[in-house]
Amino acid sequence: MKLKVAFAAEDKLGEGPVWSVGEQALYWVDIERPCLQRYHPETGAYTAWAMPSQIGSFALRQSGGAVVALRDGLYTFDLDSGALHNICRPEPERGTRFNDGKCDRYGRFWAGTMELKVAAPVGALYRLDGAGNCQLMRPNVTCSNGLGWSPDNRTMYYTDTPTRHIVAYDFDGETGQISHERIFAEDSDGFPDGLTVDAAGYVWSAKWDGWKIVRYAPDGTVDREIPLPVQRPTSCTFGGPALNQLYITSASVGLSAAERAEQPLAGSLLVLETDATGLPDALYAG
Repeated sequence: MKLKVAFAAEDKLGEGPVWSVGEQALYWVDIERPCLQRYHPETGAYTAWAMPSQIGSFALRQSGGAVVALRDGLYTFDLDSGALHNICRPEPERGTRFNDGKCDRYGRFWAGTMELKVAAPVGALYRLDGAGNCQLMRPNVTCSNGLGWSPDNRTMYYTDTPTRHIVAYDFDGETGQISHERIFAEDSDGFPDGLTVDAAGYVWSAKWDGWKIVRYAPDGTVDREIPLPVQRPTSCTFGGPALNQLYITSASVGLSAAERAEQPLAGSLLVLETDATGLPDALYAG
């Protein structure tokens, strides 16, 4: 497998990559700049949309534009006009912000929150349906992170990063309910961050402070480890015409001058040619 720099973004906290099949473009965020970004690999065209506060995650919408998880709530965002319209603010003035999020294949946007100091389990995971109804799905979260679903839509994966666990739930696609939480995988080297699931049901997890991507088999055993030239990979998704290119976001935040010198690619958008095939990133139904 061949790794290269897709775009030298110099992100502070790159996150949440989403591949647009229709545009053949990669979208992602820099939480701390803060902005939503888009890159067209074929042409090299790059666009960035500034946000009024930290943007933890987003999903593209079936009707156009995006749904974005800003620091204080969930909003629709018009890519042409730049207009933001609030949908909900489930945690007003709680000292938290929204972090990672992703759409299931039924068009619901799942996004979670985290305490700003990442010290106490006061965040939560929420589910936003296409009608704009926001429901609490899991309380007592410290840093809500990587989400994904098995190809048969029967299992949902979820990460609360400081626990070093990726958990799995039974998932009912028709109702959007989750049940039977159990540990899918746990880390002792690095912290599990964002993830994606490939067409064969394998889970690819970025390891914050771990310098690698780990691919887990559907039973939770480690299938392979892919070393990276960055200490803080944050998330990944499959893209490209054949959905076999793994795009990897990364962060430079919190690194010392010496650490930055050792890893000049920190904050870059990386891409890995793989022997696997991904699944299209789902769109929000609202």
